[in-house]
Amino acid sequence: MLKRIDSPENVLAFRAVGKIEKPDYENTLDPAVEEQIASRDEIRFVYVLGDDFDGYSIAAGWEDTKLGIGHISKWKRIAVVTAHDWIRHAVGMFGWMVPGDVKVFPLHEEAAAMRWAAG
Repeated sequence: MLKRIDSPENVLAFRAVGKIEKPDYENTLDPAVEEQIASRDEIRFVYVLGDDFDGYSIAAGWEDTKLGIGHISKWKRIAVVTAHDWIRHAVGMFGWMVPGDVKVFPLHEEAAAMRWAAG
């Protein structure tokens, strides 16, 4: 499940809880991204993947790829907040493929991630 979390007005922020599935994108993230683009013409995103995050389904992974590519020029800053080593490593390996700036923050620096994404 994706839960919207409080963030600065120009930042879209979600917390991943449990296993992320295709409907989480279709019903929650995709509409929020579309709304953000319509109102701001860019996406500044904070994604918190804490201890209660259990991974992605294959279909969710595909939705994630489609979302990123579908709005490739709109991503300005993406802050990934996590304690999961595999996520940190994946962002380190593939972050260069993501448009805009991408930065990983430890869980205890969620507020700093919000400030960075908003800046």
